[in-house]
Amino acid sequence: MMATAQLYCVCRQPYDVSRFMIECDICKDWFHGSCVEVEEHHAVDIDVYHCPNCDVHHGPSLMKKRRNWHRHDYTEPDDGSKPVQAGTSVFVRELQARTFPSGDEILQQMHGSQVTQRYLERHGFRYPIAVHKMEGLGLRLPPPDFSVKDVERYVGGDKVIDVIDVARQADSKMKLSAFVKYYYSPQRPKVLNVISLEFSDTRMSELVVVPDIAQKMSWVENYWPDDSYFPKPFVQKYCLMGMKDSYTDFHIDFGGTSVWYHVLWGEKIFYLIKPTSANLALYEEWSSSPSQSEVFFGEKVDKCYKCVVRQGTTLLIPTGWIHAVLTSQDCMAFGGNFLHNLNIGMQLRCYEMERRLKTPDLFKFPYFEAICWYVAKNLLETLKGTDIKPCAGTIKSQIHYSQWIICKKNN
Repeated sequence: MMATAQLYCVCRQPYDVSRFMIECDICKDWFHGSCVEVEEHHAVDIDVYHCPNCDVHHGPSLMKKRRNWHRHDYTEPDDGSKPVQAGTSVFVRELQARTFPSGDEILQQMHGSQVTQRYLERHGFRYPIAVHKMEGLGLRLPPPDFSVKDVERYVGGDKVIDVIDVARQADSKMKLSAFVKYYYSPQRPKVLNVISLEFSDTRMSELVVVPDIAQKMSWVENYWPDDSYFPKPFVQKYCLMGMKDSYTDFHIDFGGTSVWYHVLWGEKIFYLIKPTSANLALYEEWSSSPSQSEVFFGEKVDKCYKCVVRQGTTLLIPTGWIHAVLTSQDCMAFGGNFLHNLNIGMQLRCYEMERRLKTPDLFKFPYFEAICWYVAKNLLETLKGTDIKPCAGTIKSQIHYSQWIICKKNN
């Protein structure tokens, strides 16, 4: 006779690992946050939780008391013994007061029609490119009055999204409808940031056409076979919705991907660091440090450039560039990631770093090794049909390098 599954919550349903639950500190029963109107990001503020049944007799839940504004755990005593952590309100205030070299020193200012595959193959793609008008990029987006509510209408309010509580630099899940409701609420005690809403599988995908350069150079778009055993990665269409003072700490985009980024409305500030060997070594050391959140990485390198990206501007960031992002005012942006042929060595170097740092699969480029194989196979077949001697070309060394990395893991 099969055992009966234990039932929980006011809905009396069995445990579901995909749904957030909270335990009542009185009756010890577990409740779905959605059933008792407790969002996951709010649950961390509850010190003692009373479920709807127990609060009748024991009163409302008890909330944690704030003791500081500079630590991820705001209940820590504010005795001056611990440094400021990234994302907190004190950190953001200090960041805005810092001075940086201007991004104009490293930005390539270009017209959309100039950003072509031929140009980048001839001149390289080693520095960020800023395009202030969309014309000529092949980029199509919703109009500038497209709102957060419109995103909900096209994507669906029931879609569960990842939301970052900026002051804690912690991720939680909530329905898009709940995020939209909070976004428009008159009081927003928390700064929430959405940076990973990939919408290729929604109706909103029809409103967005990625830039020609990202489409034509993308490994996934050009080399991923229709009959692949693995599902095709969708990383080219993200919608980013950030509240004022949202902050994303220094990072390199997964797999060393290059990025296109367009601010539809609002404003973002990028803090850009060139991926020199010295800077990458410092970045890896910082990323693996237990005190990472207490150290501003921009101070560890020779130069960290400040680049203000305003409404209507498109930014293209090359492989490996280390960057942090501050949302200086409420903002909606669109963007995407792509691997390509121009910086294969750096892409592989970034992937190797991710492996050494034991980056969770959730934060790595989907099926990175598979796409490397597909590209290598295509390049080998191309070489067979030419008079190029393999030993004379850089392509051969890049292929061997990618195969070596893949084989190293398999062995």
